[in-house]
Amino acid sequence: MEQPIVNGEIVWRPDEKRSADTNLANLMRCIGINRPNADGYAELLRYADTEPEQFWNKVVDYTDIRFYHPYAKIFDTSNGIAWTRWCLGGTTNITLNCLDRHRNTPTWNKPALIWEGEDGTRRQWTYSQLSAEASKVASVLKRLGYGPGDVIVLHMPMVPEVAAAFFAVTKIGAVLLPLFSGFGVDAILTRLNEGRATGVIACEGTWRRGKRVPMKSILDQALADSPTVRHVLVYRNLGGTAPMMPGRDLWWDEAVASQPEDVPTEELDAEAPAFLLYTSGTTGKPKGTVHSHCGFTIKMAMDMLLCTDFRSDDRILWMSDIGWLVGPMLLVGTTMAGGTFVIAEGAPDYPDESRYWRLIEQHGVTILGLAPTIVRGFMQRGGAGVERFGFSKLRFVISTGEAWTPDAWTWLFDKVCRRRLPILNYSGGTEVGGAILSGTLLHPLKPCSFGGAIPGMGADIVDETGAPVPIPGIGELVLRRPSPGMTRGLWHDPGRYLESYWKKVQNLWWHGDRAARDKDGFWYILGRSDDTLKIAGKRTGPSEIEALVMATGLVGEVVAIGVPDDIKGEAVVLVATSPVGNESEISQKLSDAVVSGLGVPFKPKSVLFAPDLPKTRNMKVMRRVVRAAILGNPAGDVSSLINPEIIEQIAAKTR
Repeated sequence: MEQPIVNGEIVWRPDEKRSADTNLANLMRCIGINRPNADGYAELLRYADTEPEQFWNKVVDYTDIRFYHPYAKIFDTSNGIAWTRWCLGGTTNITLNCLDRHRNTPTWNKPALIWEGEDGTRRQWTYSQLSAEASKVASVLKRLGYGPGDVIVLHMPMVPEVAAAFFAVTKIGAVLLPLFSGFGVDAILTRLNEGRATGVIACEGTWRRGKRVPMKSILDQALADSPTVRHVLVYRNLGGTAPMMPGRDLWWDEAVASQPEDVPTEELDAEAPAFLLYTSGTTGKPKGTVHSHCGFTIKMAMDMLLCTDFRSDDRILWMSDIGWLVGPMLLVGTTMAGGTFVIAEGAPDYPDESRYWRLIEQHGVTILGLAPTIVRGFMQRGGAGVERFGFSKLRFVISTGEAWTPDAWTWLFDKVCRRRLPILNYSGGTEVGGAILSGTLLHPLKPCSFGGAIPGMGADIVDETGAPVPIPGIGELVLRRPSPGMTRGLWHDPGRYLESYWKKVQNLWWHGDRAARDKDGFWYILGRSDDTLKIAGKRTGPSEIEALVMATGLVGEVVAIGVPDDIKGEAVVLVATSPVGNESEISQKLSDAVVSGLGVPFKPKSVLFAPDLPKTRNMKVMRRVVRAAILGNPAGDVSSLINPEIIEQIAAKTR
């Protein structure tokens, strides 16, 4: 039976006084729960499951979510749990809750964002300035004829103007479709046409590792086969040399120059779609998830303001991209709280390897978001000077993207958290608009663990038939209750939505993650279900095998996948990077480490070495792509990869 990657020891405990002062504890007291600890949190989960309407009303009231017209009912499941509607009869807007709410308050003149480029150039916008810039872009869009229902693509790197564009589109009631800034032509074209986009907000390009990276020229190739797009607004950041099509393309600076700074925000039905986020499918076309104005706002209130205790005096750094869920999360969650987000364009280790640590220190970052892959990268470089920085303002670290290996988690806890700050694991997905499981400041920590499930979602672990798995136990992560953050179907594809998430077991959201709870009730994510290996009848998550390999210190990174085997049914193959020494000798040592830890049935069939592993921009390693390369199968949607060339290099190792 597979085992969670945990040593069973609690390594951090919350301070009782600080826990009592968290946003989460204050909400609990409003409900009548006076224990600001894990036991009180368990009581909150029970309350949310048994009194869902009262619970979500309390969340809305406590976090002061604004409506132009109040809703009559918080949610309605009369069309089935898969088609739950929220805030019936209410009208609102994301921009109302993120920018307009701060007008005439002290927050209006504090920094909303701080940006730093690779060359050290810095810019800072207050809430007043961000609102003004968003209004000017909104005015341009309205003059061009855009409004509610129009789909506008956002194809920009992480520069301050990306925030102005984001809130401009939501302000006028159009539907935003953010794209990964590193997409190629085919990926852009697919989303333009699947999304039925009518407008684009773009950028000339970006800088990465000191080099110009073109974006507008790539976009133009996709636009040649996308007949629905009427206009492209282009931010000039590389000298104004990008090709422009007369009648369609407009320079940002010229278009906004004489526009008003106080364009009114559109009053919208609370369930009006705010933006589309496309996920990468294993096969077939990407799935367009739909997030509403009220739904995403309430979800960010639950996740960021409450569970991760985001406050108005917090500054967060989370190097990601607007095209992934983390981008909208940062913009919406941070501004709802009246906090500040730090944007760093470019690479975390350029122009010097310690840039990442310096950004945290110099900008007074209090919350750091990252993925385990980033940590492993710094481990390979001996820490990149992490010991030179004190991180005196840091309150905690948020981790998401993939399952941890214990060595990487412990390194982060030792070197960055200094064993005094918690790592709040956060796991869910684009389809649910945020987290299903999260750490909190009320829960103690074991390595790689989650404090608990997000309240109000009915998270559970079940077997293949949908029956609950006893504690301790391992199985499939599901949801029993609707959540405001859940996608409102898939864009123009309701059948695929039901097939993808609701058809496995009736009235259960089947998330596709393997999860575990130990005897003390700590949760763990073991990886995607389609990554799970079944060796000689024994199921295990790849993370457990990878943890054994990484503990040898002989390779930089590794993925474990399963391949067909005549005797075992499935056998383990390891693909590793940066071997330290003779590859043949290292291969044997890695194999021995797996056998020693899990037994002879798990002995790798082969160990391959590659220059890199396929990764997304937010540094998630794509195991399914590795498996497809080794088996010679189609890799499915690889548009999110930053290094697609590595697929062929891995495939060549098997020939």
